[in-house]
Amino acid sequence: MNRRTYRLEEIAHLVKGELFGDKDFKISNLSSLEQAQNHHICFVNGEKYLAQAEASEAGVYIVTTALKQQLSSKQNFIVVENPYLAFATLTHLFEKKISQRGIESTAQIHPSAIVADNAYIGHYVVIGEHCVIGHNTIIQAHAFIDDDVEIGNDCFIDAHVTITGGAQLKDRVRIHANTVIGSEGFGFAPYQGKWHRIAQLGSVRIGNDVRIGSNCSIDRGALDDTILTDGVIIDNLVQIAHNVQIGQNTAIAANTAIAGSVRIGKNCIIGGGSAVAGHLNIANNVTLTGMSMVTKSISEAGTFSSGIGLFENSHWKRTVVRLRQLADVPLTQITKRLDHMQAQLESLESTFKLRK
Repeated sequence: MNRRTYRLEEIAHLVKGELFGDKDFKISNLSSLEQAQNHHICFVNGEKYLAQAEASEAGVYIVTTALKQQLSSKQNFIVVENPYLAFATLTHLFEKKISQRGIESTAQIHPSAIVADNAYIGHYVVIGEHCVIGHNTIIQAHAFIDDDVEIGNDCFIDAHVTITGGAQLKDRVRIHANTVIGSEGFGFAPYQGKWHRIAQLGSVRIGNDVRIGSNCSIDRGALDDTILTDGVIIDNLVQIAHNVQIGQNTAIAANTAIAGSVRIGKNCIIGGGSAVAGHLNIANNVTLTGMSMVTKSISEAGTFSSGIGLFENSHWKRTVVRLRQLADVPLTQITKRLDHMQAQLESLESTFKLRK
């Protein structure tokens, strides 16, 4: 594949950076510091990468002013305030883009559906009654868009995605392969030893600039809608149950499960392998580290953890034994011991003050 090359001056303008070096230097791709060749551009995201940058063969470096001063052996730079953000911007410049437009012959589209002329509908896509597909939206092969689904402009729906339950997606939404949006929520009423299915009457509403990874499931609401607001990003293999609401710009890492009717605030970060029990509220700006188990609401911003970090095996076994021993000690005894230790500390403090 022949890639287009870009002049250093063009790229500096794109990332709003200050250029140092040969403005006509030709750049053909982004690269890591380790694998870079002379026609590549790299970013240096902190002093800990300076040694790698010195050894790199890249032709251009995206750096801060302070980092540039420490790379005196290099010639071509773009100086920006945030090299990582500049790198993120440039990935879109070199990304392979889907240029096809129109409807493949094997697609099945209901006559009542409205599909923009500049959308792309891939092979074996099925689009149901009264659907709306917006401008420049791309739907890859074998996707299933059920009746009454609305998809906005500039969206990307990957292969084998299912969107059902009358879901509504706004603009620039990206959904990756094998994800299901709007499936039936896990709702049952127990009675006389049996589970009685509750029909899920709500839908799913997804805001602008939402990204959902592969193999996720986002269930429609039982009565109210499941809602992902603008800027939410979701990794692969995430379960979002019915009636969940997720605030703007919250990020959820892989293998996380969010139970029904949870409310998650804005700008939260949920680490991989976490689980949130149902009907809880999580405040804005909360970070949950990986493998956290949330069993009660979080009302204030902060970082929270519940998983136990890695130990060497014999150390881990001793820790488990101590935890079991601690559980066997009555709480009153622990309280008495703590009170006794506090009294001893206060006595020692008084003794030291008298000696002074």
